[in-house]
Amino acid sequence: MPPSPTRGAPELIAWYRAHARDLPWRRPEYLARYGAWGVLVSEFMLQQTPVTRVIPHLQAWLARWPDPAALASATGAEVLQQWANLGYPRRALWLHRAAVAIRDQHDGITPRDVASLLALPGIGDYTARAVAVFAFGDRHPVVDTNTRRVIARAVHGRAQPEPPSRRDLDDMLALLPDDRGDAAIVNAAAMELGATVCTARTPDCARCPLLDSCAWRAAGYPESEDRRRRQARYEGSDRQARGGVLRALRHADGHRLPAAEVLADWPDPAQRDRAIDSLIADGLIEAEDGEFLLPR
Repeated sequence: MPPSPTRGAPELIAWYRAHARDLPWRRPEYLARYGAWGVLVSEFMLQQTPVTRVIPHLQAWLARWPDPAALASATGAEVLQQWANLGYPRRALWLHRAAVAIRDQHDGITPRDVASLLALPGIGDYTARAVAVFAFGDRHPVVDTNTRRVIARAVHGRAQPEPPSRRDLDDMLALLPDDRGDAAIVNAAAMELGATVCTARTPDCARCPLLDSCAWRAAGYPESEDRRRRQARYEGSDRQARGGVLRALRHADGHRLPAAEVLADWPDPAQRDRAIDSLIADGLIEAEDGEFLLPR
């Protein structure tokens, strides 16, 4: 039988309480100090970035900007400088814009309801529900890549999930107990299980709390098409060139350089110019009087 609120949730809750990693944003003192803002910042940083890389950046970020109003008063250059090498720097500017919206539209208080969270810049279904659940304890399904893989295997008997769809939220909602606290733990447990046990390439089924009810195991672990989008190689890519431009400006005096000095030794000038053009289009750098600079 596939997991259900009465078959699966108790096992997930017990497993999570015994085996969940000790991460800063899960600690009561973190939530007491930073509230929903701390959860929002952690969720922005954790998108496409490993936990081990996020933790030191998160601590430094919140030490500098412990609430939305503090971040809203920063410049774009300061935000990108602090973001450093976390990758996908547009997240930093979206987080900055979200902080401005929280300050100007919500009196500096991170909103609770999903609709208001979704209206903030840069926030999608996952982040909005994650804040509502993990900061406020509301009962909503929270679905990330790891959750989708657990559901694909335990519920649908597939080795890999289908492309993301609205059905993912319905599947997760069907697993949630009625109790809000238990529902929040089940959300977190499904993500944790996918991240540490039910992994994409080497699942450790012997350690899985859903072993006895897993549809994939019952079916004999059949293979299924892996339809996940593959990330392009970083070395030699436009992403690497973009990162090089931003790194040069972060370390330059005043966060600005003459145009001729930005990646002057890059082996592919056309790629460098393409990277610069795309950074300007994304609002991550500015051009002024023959120089490039981080946004003001």
